[in-house]
Amino acid sequence: MAPSIGQCAVGAAIAWLVAKDLLGHSRPFFAPIAVVVCIGVALGQRMRRVVELVVGVTLGVGVGDLLVSRIGSGAWQIALVVALAMAVAVLLDSGSLIVLQAGSSAVLVATLLPPSGSGGFDRMVDALVGGLMGLAAVALLPTSPAALARRHAKGTFGALADALRQIAEAVENRDARVAADALEEARGSQKNVEEFRQALETGKEIATISPLHRHRRPFLDGYEQAAVPLDHALRNARVLARRAIVALDGPGALPPRLPRELRELADATLMLRDDLAAGRSSERAHRAILSVASRQGAERWGFSADVMTAQLRSIIVDLLQATGVDRDEAVATLPPLDVHPDDRSTESPDPGAAGEPPSSEDSTSPRESIQRPTKRT
Repeated sequence: MAPSIGQCAVGAAIAWLVAKDLLGHSRPFFAPIAVVVCIGVALGQRMRRVVELVVGVTLGVGVGDLLVSRIGSGAWQIALVVALAMAVAVLLDSGSLIVLQAGSSAVLVATLLPPSGSGGFDRMVDALVGGLMGLAAVALLPTSPAALARRHAKGTFGALADALRQIAEAVENRDARVAADALEEARGSQKNVEEFRQALETGKEIATISPLHRHRRPFLDGYEQAAVPLDHALRNARVLARRAIVALDGPGALPPRLPRELRELADATLMLRDDLAAGRSSERAHRAILSVASRQGAERWGFSADVMTAQLRSIIVDLLQATGVDRDEAVATLPPLDVHPDDRSTESPDPGAAGEPPSSEDSTSPRESIQRPTKRT
């Protein structure tokens, strides 16, 4: 957040000087406002914010100048001007920034800045100047896209590794409460995933805009190819935790190899995190995941255990994709599951487990769970 605040401060001051001293606008307040809105403290979509800002201000000022010059100012005039400006903005684009800027600009014109001469056009130019100065501040005073990606990726990788280790502990100690804790913490990890995606978007934007960081674009490619598979792996880990609760509340046995393999996948996840952070090849993590994949067998342990095995296989596929392997190749690394109708367990899942309705994964066989993409929860 600190770099964004610095960019806003410097950009706002320069935008004011450009609009006032170079363009001769007496009160170019839209210029510094545009910088603050363009950069903000949130990550990503700054180019889109510039376009929405300029369009919104143009609509608000245009509609405001047109109407106020004819109907004057007052309570009902403000209501009419704001309603029309925002309605036009909604018709053109549903982006919230366009609509808000159109409404707020119309209010300013109808109250504090009655139209006079070329004032409306000057305000539109001020908004454009501010937007361009905002982009210039991002380009010349940029946050390191590599540091940004590393910082936000750390939480996502860590959340997945923690979930896998907690589930391993739950299975090893036959403790459903630990599995429930793992499920709860994994659910909270979605915020990490969203922040990671926003950081990647911002990093790519900085690498595109800033000549100082264009060489960082190849570094971001590894994170970009890992982002979606990591999200999928976390979702599959949540399904695995939910099914572990069901299995551990019942009398059925679970594969004794499961805790060790889950911990190995957790270690491989952290290897991949470290390799990407250092800009190294992910071969080390890839080999570790392949080792777990090669040990997957076709033995049957009952419905809940088989679903857990299927989710483990799905996580293996997700992690292999995160290392750069395509899905078909990742699936091909797993030994086939030979499931016959006569072998299906008659055990039924508990639909009330963990207070959640049964998921689509609970209603499929392990083979189906691998042969088609797992429904994301």
